[in-house]
Amino acid sequence: MKNTFFSRLAPKESKFYPLLDQLSETLVKAADTLVSSLPKSTPEEREETYRKIKDLEHEGDKLSQKILDELSSTFITPFDREDIHDLASSLDDVIDGINSCAERISLYNPRPISNSGRTIGDLIRQGANCLNRAVHELDRFRDKPKTLRECCVELHDIETQADIVYALFIKQLFEEEKDAIEIVKIKDIMETLEETTDAVDHVGKLLANLIVKYA
Repeated sequence: MKNTFFSRLAPKESKFYPLLDQLSETLVKAADTLVSSLPKSTPEEREETYRKIKDLEHEGDKLSQKILDELSSTFITPFDREDIHDLASSLDDVIDGINSCAERISLYNPRPISNSGRTIGDLIRQGANCLNRAVHELDRFRDKPKTLRECCVELHDIETQADIVYALFIKQLFEEEKDAIEIVKIKDIMETLEETTDAVDHVGKLLANLIVKYA
């Protein structure tokens, strides 16, 4: 418990903060790469993007695993072990979602990504940047939770906006697209983009829970 005499005085390992920072920065790089690639339409360009994001996904896996390994060998942690575990795993899940988007675009090679797809991609990037700012606050939010709280609200708003864009796009897709194969390809890609914003919002919920527990 955070309020016990021992927990207040015992030194806490600070190595988790820079590791989480690195993980969130890897997420930003993956989101930036995805967004910059969405206007591209050749198979070669899409394959190249997927390779770049796959490399970042591997980097995220390594960082996430390092955090989990450190949890098993660290006596006193800045938060409950479960909270650090869930936060690292959920940040990695967002990177995995971005990787899945790039993989599908590369495999399916659909028609050029629509403006709606690019909008959701940009929302993913906004979410990644917001998560990066939020992670930077973890070592000081107990005393000043305002910035972290604002990030949580922003992350939820991003997910809500993505839901609206996705719903309108799907309605239009079934009304206007006549090629059944193209419908299947585009719908799967758009679902994966939208699900990635859900993963972003999930991290926001974990961060909000930290405020309730520790601030």
